[in-house]
Amino acid sequence: MQTFRDRAAAAYDAEHFRRQGHQLVDQLADYLARATRGEGLPVLPWAPPAENVARFPGTFPEEPTGEFSSFMERVLTHSHHLHHPRYVGHQVSSPLPLAALCDFVSALLNNGMAVYEMGPVSTAMEHNVVRWMAGQLGLPESAGGVLTSGGSAGNLTALLAARQAKAGYDAWSGGSTAGPPLTVLVAETAHYCIARSTKVMGWGAGGVTPVPVDANFRLRPDALEGALAAATRAGRKPIAVVASAGSTATGAFDPLDAVADFCERHGLWFHVDGAHGASAVLSPRYRAQVKGIERADSVVWDAHKMMMVPALVTAVLFREASRSSEAFAQEASYLFQGQDTRRWHDVGLRTLECTKEMMALKLYTCLSLLGTRLFSEYVTETFELSRRFAERLQASGDFEVAVPPDCNIVCFRHTPKGLPASEWDALQSRLREQLITRGDFYLVQTTLPKGVYLRTTLINPLTTDADLEALMEAVRRAA
Repeated sequence: MQTFRDRAAAAYDAEHFRRQGHQLVDQLADYLARATRGEGLPVLPWAPPAENVARFPGTFPEEPTGEFSSFMERVLTHSHHLHHPRYVGHQVSSPLPLAALCDFVSALLNNGMAVYEMGPVSTAMEHNVVRWMAGQLGLPESAGGVLTSGGSAGNLTALLAARQAKAGYDAWSGGSTAGPPLTVLVAETAHYCIARSTKVMGWGAGGVTPVPVDANFRLRPDALEGALAAATRAGRKPIAVVASAGSTATGAFDPLDAVADFCERHGLWFHVDGAHGASAVLSPRYRAQVKGIERADSVVWDAHKMMMVPALVTAVLFREASRSSEAFAQEASYLFQGQDTRRWHDVGLRTLECTKEMMALKLYTCLSLLGTRLFSEYVTETFELSRRFAERLQASGDFEVAVPPDCNIVCFRHTPKGLPASEWDALQSRLREQLITRGDFYLVQTTLPKGVYLRTTLINPLTTDADLEALMEAVRRAA
């Protein structure tokens, strides 16, 4: 009879792992070849939730089954295929295969990063990746920061630091009622995670003061004074302005230099949510889109969007590295043992996470082995592709572009002759549903002041002009 020791030895057997690993990599390579060519795969093998719940039931065997290959084939077959060149949906990358292999290594090593001794290699890599990213943004030598799990966590981290720096009282220790209620000035089109962050901090609905945007969905600098006055009249103390570099809905870039000027005049923290668009700094042709970002007190930059690595890798970058230590100003004696809480190499002092995966490994490895030119050219090419797509749509006669794209996000709608404008909104929703359930393309939709638009993020480096021409034809056929 097998004992627990026997079972554990079998589960950790290196030779069995070797065989399964070789088999899995072959399986993944075959899948990658099919997906990148778009052959024999829908972009999304649509199924209602109940069907997938039944497909992967919640009953588990007591004894090993050994059916790893067939199990993974089911996972691959029924998952969303982001490497398909006709994936033009959410702002989630088609990951570099090299980066995926790094996740394989990270998962096996499982070096958490609360304290340096738990993740010595990944801590060193994170330190240097963060410094490299800060340098690309043009931040000073004094800059620093951390990697964290997504833009929502990153923006919360930055706003916690802003609160410590600008509230005028210790809200971390004394709570949100230890001083006047706070607010941040934010464009009406900002990502919902900003409002969520202020509510997490206990600021309530008034924690965000909206700032009007222009016809291109960019924050209006001339409206900042009015927003500041309105917040003050409402009994709020404004501490920061949050600007977007690549907003989620349309990809708009706010005028960062003008926002920086306003913040300097009023002594406010200047934060840039560059989760999507901060990567523009990597492109010599398009880095002007983020002119002024080098003046920010804090920046959020997602590598899992425009740097082709798997989610989640978000950099929270501070103009002054010491601000990173102030976001989470508390101590856990069993981890930090009375150490100086400003020690950069104990990352758990400065992040929402305690245990954190080796997220720097995949980004550091890709930069080291693939070189930076790949990333620079990728940003340039996807931005160029989006501009060509928008021009093609606008010239078509039966499509309308919401705004000229600032980056690789294009919002458009089909406006066939003979269909009243009052029916356009319903048409876009029906078109999207048809396209994604058939699996021809995966795209999303957004609601703008003029109505419902189809929305594409051209984030897959293998998407071509021909794919986008085919998208237009698929929309016409569906209509």
